[in-house]
Amino acid sequence: MNLKEKIEELNQMILTGKQMDAFEKYYHEDVIMQENSNPPTVGKSANRERELQAMQMIEAFHGAEVKSVAVGDNVTTSEWEMDVTYKGAPRMKMCQVAVQKWKDGQIINERFYYSN
Repeated sequence: MNLKEKIEELNQMILTGKQMDAFEKYYHEDVIMQENSNPPTVGKSANRERELQAMQMIEAFHGAEVKSVAVGDNVTTSEWEMDVTYKGAPRMKMCQVAVQKWKDGQIINERFYYSN
């Protein structure tokens, strides 16, 4: 499976509610993940916990769409538009770009860019 096929499968898994299955399959044990300029979270275990906590903050998920995908030399980007309601907050549409760096067929580094 080439990198384009991997990122497309990863995104499809997320779109169909299989975020954690995608995480287990496509994220490296040494993954570093970062939200905007916040301090990075290091390691698969710590990032698994961060992902689960983020999912618990969602009251209702109304949908998402991948607007574009780009593939380079061991790097991919996905532009997302999501419609969510977070607990205690109004419904909102959120645009985000995720940049993934790959090593040994898995994501070793991922950074999310979005406006607050």
